Amino acid sequence: MNMRHAFAFGKPQNLPAAVIGAATIALLIGGGGCTMEPSYRRPDAPVTEAWPDNTSAGASGVVAGHGTARAAADIGWRDFFIDARLQTLIELALQHNPDARIAALNIAAARAQYRIQRADLFPSITATGFEEVEKYPPAVLGLAAASSGSIAGTYGGSSTFRYFDTSVGFTSYEIDLFGRLRSLNHQRLQQYFGFVETRRSTQITLVAEVANAYLTLLADQELLRITAETLSNQQASYGLTQQSYEGGIATELDLRQAETSVDTAHANLAQYARQVAQDRNALVVLLGTPLPADLPPGAGLDEQQLLADLPAGMPSDLLVRRPDILAAEHNLIAANASIGAARAAFFPSITLTGTYGTASTQLSGLFDHGSTAWTFAPQISLPIFAAGAHVAALDLAKVQKNINIVQYEQAIQTAFREVADALAGRSTLDSQIAADQALLEATSVSYRLSEMRFRDGVDDYLGVLDSQRSLYTAQQTLVGVKLSRLQNLVTLYKALGGGWREHSPQNVGTAASTEPQPASLAR
Repeated sequence: MNMRHAFAFGKPQNLPAAVIGAATIALLIGGGGCTMEPSYRRPDAPVTEAWPDNTSAGASGVVAGHGTARAAADIGWRDFFIDARLQTLIELALQHNPDARIAALNIAAARAQYRIQRADLFPSITATGFEEVEKYPPAVLGLAAASSGSIAGTYGGSSTFRYFDTSVGFTSYEIDLFGRLRSLNHQRLQQYFGFVETRRSTQITLVAEVANAYLTLLADQELLRITAETLSNQQASYGLTQQSYEGGIATELDLRQAETSVDTAHANLAQYARQVAQDRNALVVLLGTPLPADLPPGAGLDEQQLLADLPAGMPSDLLVRRPDILAAEHNLIAANASIGAARAAFFPSITLTGTYGTASTQLSGLFDHGSTAWTFAPQISLPIFAAGAHVAALDLAKVQKNINIVQYEQAIQTAFREVADALAGRSTLDSQIAADQALLEATSVSYRLSEMRFRDGVDDYLGVLDSQRSLYTAQQTLVGVKLSRLQNLVTLYKALGGGWREHSPQNVGTAASTEPQPASLAR
């Protein structure tokens, strides 16, 4: 006969006050123990305390058309990008881009995992009711009757028994004496915070990618316009050369050289038309939705005014600005918490199982007087031999923490290089634009003079052709440098953690909590 039958057939008793007191004490102990996590200390930043000297020139920056000096992390993307069309594109990307949506879903998943882990700190109380029917062979029934007359007396010699039970209680509730559950809970919480920062990093990266793609489109459109103008000028030059050839002034070589320049311009025009179409396709992929037909008018490449006054501060400022660094640190803290859980596995664990309800051999008597039934089963488990599994688990937790330390340092070094490179670009690109602008003016004059000399019969067409090529190359180079300057400012803005305010998720796991939202969407 099983224990529940023997217990049910005996004289029912009320739940002792000692049992209730023990359960209450167990709940109090389980909610207030210590943890065995190592004390966390932020690793030293593996970078110098100042930016390289070659980036100091022009590091203070100037304001390009608007704004005042502010830290990049405090400048919303609407303040940095003032082009109305670009703002609309960024809004669409934040709403529809697949990477941004996946990052938001990762936060929701991490938040649910944290709440699941947090629930282990409390007993899971359930209500159960069941019926149990058993049939014994006559031989077994005879042995049971010989050892205890209660069966024969109760069932009148029948070999089929019924048992009904309904109760409320908890099963295998672990008292967290050594903080194993709290360490796991802390680990999940830090992983959740890491996903929040990863989402912010994804959003900032997305804003920069959309801006760079849009600027690239503007640059290629400008190159397409320049190429179309060059083709028009060369076609006109070819027409005049053909007239001169027919009049016996120009040679056939001059005519063929002019024809070559026209054919080259046609090829370049097709190339830039293809690049503009591909730029649009790349922009559509970033947005995650087709380009709307009602986009507001936008500024040209030369009219783009990005906030250039982005004080870099000190390298240590990146530790509180860059979301990818903050995410790496949260993952490091989570790995540190897992060591506490691994250490707690070496110590005894206490679990409690208890129920309170009624039991009867008949359904109609389930709630009769005297049918009260209860169980209380504390259990202690002490690890003695596990073939080194616990030691290996602790070693693994320590190795994973060391891996996260390296990843944290790597994130800092990457951020340091990105900012230093962007600062170096900001201090030199303005000078390069000025030099290329002067070169463009000089080649324009050279082209005009060489064309005049050809018309006057002083030089052949080869001088005009060389001047045309130099002018076209200078125009292309200037557009490329202007694009590089604007994209460098975008990169610096992203590298300094610009675009979003800092977030500290609060009330995680409570019924009233809400998922943190990007502050910039309201700015």
